[in-house]
Amino acid sequence: MQKIGVLTSGGDAPGMNACIRAVVRSAVQKGAEVIGIRRGYSGLFSGDCIKLNRRAVANIIQRGGTILESSRCEELKTVEGRKKAIEFLKQQDIEGVVVIGGDGSFRGAAAMAEESDLKFLGVPATIDNDVYGTDYTIGFDTAINTALEAIDRIRDTADAFERVFFVEVMGRLSGFIALEVGIAGGAEEIIVPEKETDLEKLCSTLREGFRKGKRSSIVVVAEGNEVEHTMQMAHYVQHRLKVSSRVCILGHLQRGGSPTARDRVLATRLGIAATDGILNGKHGHVVGERNGKLVYIPFRDTWEKKKELDKFSLESCKMLAG
Repeated sequence: MQKIGVLTSGGDAPGMNACIRAVVRSAVQKGAEVIGIRRGYSGLFSGDCIKLNRRAVANIIQRGGTILESSRCEELKTVEGRKKAIEFLKQQDIEGVVVIGGDGSFRGAAAMAEESDLKFLGVPATIDNDVYGTDYTIGFDTAINTALEAIDRIRDTADAFERVFFVEVMGRLSGFIALEVGIAGGAEEIIVPEKETDLEKLCSTLREGFRKGKRSSIVVVAEGNEVEHTMQMAHYVQHRLKVSSRVCILGHLQRGGSPTARDRVLATRLGIAATDGILNGKHGHVVGERNGKLVYIPFRDTWEKKKELDKFSLESCKMLAG
């Protein structure tokens, strides 16, 4: 394979640039040409692409976001749209594409692979860490550290008053961020989509903490919780406990910032592995890391199989709160 493409798709994640850098430099080292496709799959329809060499990816390993930019592409969901995208790739003599993104991005890659002889390999990059088959995804470590710093600051001000702070973190369909941030931040309660939450039990737990002398409490909430909106939850607790409640929604703050060392190293390892794989005929898979070892996960597994939260970690939070 002499020419490959690389794109970033879906929500941006810190470490994407480190991965782009690894793909480009490892491919060039092996004599292949790399074309960067801008704005995700949308670049296939607008013809927005650029040749990348070693210098083009210099000094980006520490930058958040993605130099190739990203988007969500509706055209790729249709057979006609995919046909147009495939034609563009062939016109550019691109034989394979490394797709850096989440399971939605991998669905698009899998569909094009089934409808053509082009090769696609994925690299999991999403702050939600919800891609099946890999222990960690690019961007997750940075996101939890960003959220943790915010919680540490919130606890400082919470201690000045008898107050309950509800901190909403990202995780529309999964509670990985909420769970790790909650444990590391010493939260009294963690509310995630994967676990049913009883608001009366929550009130009882918080009431017991105040009875024992606590002056404040932190509740970490994943945005996709199935109970109700975080603001409504805070109002309910305030009414039941007669204590002041505040809500802090961290939102897209978690997506930005310079990637941590862990994310830079992970992105580099996976980027090199993806390049080696696609140049040597490996395709139709996502490159992941499990127990410190590189693994290849079939595209379809990333959306057909669900990555489970660690039950031990969920129980640990209750044990340690007090």
